[in-house]
Amino acid sequence: MKKIINIIAISILLLIFSSCQDWLDMPSESKADSSSVFSTVSRAEMAVVGAYPYLHTQELGYQLLMGTDESSSTESNSKYNVSNYDYTNLTGMLSSTYTTMYRAIEYANVCIRNIPAMSVSESEQAKVNSLLGEAYAIRAYAYWNIVRFYGDVPYSDIPTADLTSFSSSRVSRDVIWDNCVADLQKAVGLLPWKSEGVVATAERFTKNSAYGILARVALHAAGYSLRWDLNTVPYDKNTVKIAQRDDAARVKQLYQIAADACAAVIAKNENSLLSDYDQVFRDLALKQYNNESMLEYGWYGSESPDVRTGYVNGVPTSGTSATFGKGGPQMIVMPTLYFEFDEGDQRRDVSVCNYGILSNDNLQMSTYVGACLGKYRIDWKADRGTSDSKRDINFPLLRYSDVLLMYAEALNELNNGPTAAATDAVKAVRLRAFKKDESKVGTIPSGYNDFKNLIIKERKLELSNESLRKSDLTRWGILYDYLTAEKEKLYQLARRQGQYANVGVYRAYKTVKGVFKNPVIAVPYILMSDANIASLNLSATETTTLNTLNSTSKGYLEKTFYENKATGAVYFTQSDVPAGAEVTAVSYTILNMFGCHSVKQMGGLSVDDVTGLASANKWIQDMFYGMQKNMVEILPFNTTNIIDVNPGLINQQHPLY
Repeated sequence: MKKIINIIAISILLLIFSSCQDWLDMPSESKADSSSVFSTVSRAEMAVVGAYPYLHTQELGYQLLMGTDESSSTESNSKYNVSNYDYTNLTGMLSSTYTTMYRAIEYANVCIRNIPAMSVSESEQAKVNSLLGEAYAIRAYAYWNIVRFYGDVPYSDIPTADLTSFSSSRVSRDVIWDNCVADLQKAVGLLPWKSEGVVATAERFTKNSAYGILARVALHAAGYSLRWDLNTVPYDKNTVKIAQRDDAARVKQLYQIAADACAAVIAKNENSLLSDYDQVFRDLALKQYNNESMLEYGWYGSESPDVRTGYVNGVPTSGTSATFGKGGPQMIVMPTLYFEFDEGDQRRDVSVCNYGILSNDNLQMSTYVGACLGKYRIDWKADRGTSDSKRDINFPLLRYSDVLLMYAEALNELNNGPTAAATDAVKAVRLRAFKKDESKVGTIPSGYNDFKNLIIKERKLELSNESLRKSDLTRWGILYDYLTAEKEKLYQLARRQGQYANVGVYRAYKTVKGVFKNPVIAVPYILMSDANIASLNLSATETTTLNTLNSTSKGYLEKTFYENKATGAVYFTQSDVPAGAEVTAVSYTILNMFGCHSVKQMGGLSVDDVTGLASANKWIQDMFYGMQKNMVEILPFNTTNIIDVNPGLINQQHPLY
């Protein structure tokens, strides 16, 4: 791991000119200075744009994304440990997001320091204002990413070149949050609306997205977090607690700020929900912008940051596919996630990809403990991308559906229950989920607690695996309790108990060929009941093979079914075919969904030993093994890579580490 940059203890010139490949017309590092960088609007824009590559990291789509009720690690290394909240069994803690965000902050600080001093024409002033607004928004967004995971951290809003000391102690997160809110309020006053066309891409801030991030930051600032007394160093572990800030009036004000920010976006009516949920993510893969995606992380080409969207968090391949190359997901969705969605919710099959890709490009159905993230699919692209690990798939940073849900949440907090506007906002999200079928939306609760619980669930269904869940659960103060309950649900699913008593065991499907711009959302299948299986008159060997859960070579059978040429009806045996019906014999795979015959898998969905058929899955048993309440809600610093090189952080480690 790299040594931490002490409040980015590196010159802005080194950062700008060694990190950005586009500055081909600029003088060498030794001859350049801020006066030349900010001598023209076009060069100032380069400086602002130079910050954007640092607003997302591989960690945010990998280690810090998984380890929730949405997805979990399939590795056996430090990533697995982090996913399961074991922050002590590591050679070094995470540092990439920490250091990368401070790089973005340094860019922003330099721009904020220099842009207002530029001498420009009246016709250029609007553009300059927009650039300054972007810089404020970038700084706030980067600090949000650091604080939500690390809590109280060093803070600076001054360029490194202007500092007299590179040493900084922790600063209260409440101070940082409030500064971020102030930055974003400045940003929305300076930035143009999307419709003004000053910024042509969703990969840069507009007034729309700045309002959305303002709401997000305000909700975090008003929410719960793991805190301790900063006044006495070394810190006293007895002061550690999960709590909101003490100032109740400020908390209410922050909820009002969040509500007002969302209301501004909604009233402007420039953003909307796409009718088809899958199109949101197809557009990310194709680098097409739409009215729902308000802010995206864009990357392209061999020189782009290696964030690995679509590789570590995408569709798996068996070896190397002839067309798609290698897919290397290091996580699967939590097996319970699929069942959180109501039948008919179009988000389910987008969020939970039910297939992997074989080397011959055929799609193989995944088991319950083999389904991967479905939002960043390599087969939804038009081409392979720059490389197997650099797929050039954009990552969603803010969507309009998030704005609607934040609006509903803030109004519920302000009014001790949902207002009509809050109910309408949630209803809009759910209406899209069910393709405008109001009969499936369900009853929206009217009480504070029930509505908040709806928001907690709805944010999972709508925004799963967009790197928001872990800090959402933390700001609600429920991370430990919620994930403990989730593990129990996983046990219930494995045993088909409680709400999972009627979960189907067998699915039959036929071969589907994978292609680029794949129209497939989910491989079609037929549910087969125990009675259907019995009608096949399987041999004892076949029955054992189909019901063996702990072997990748078992847990499935290949059988011939018969498809009616006129109606498409499928008959499981020839004796089931009606007299006179014309049928085609078709090969189907019968898959035991509790087994592990899957391109990506973590064993069978079993928590009990059944001789000859199943064994207790250690991956399930050890889920969240390192999780401890009032401890893991905030990440510790890496003692060798962060604290030791910043004198201001000596003895300021997380007090429970």
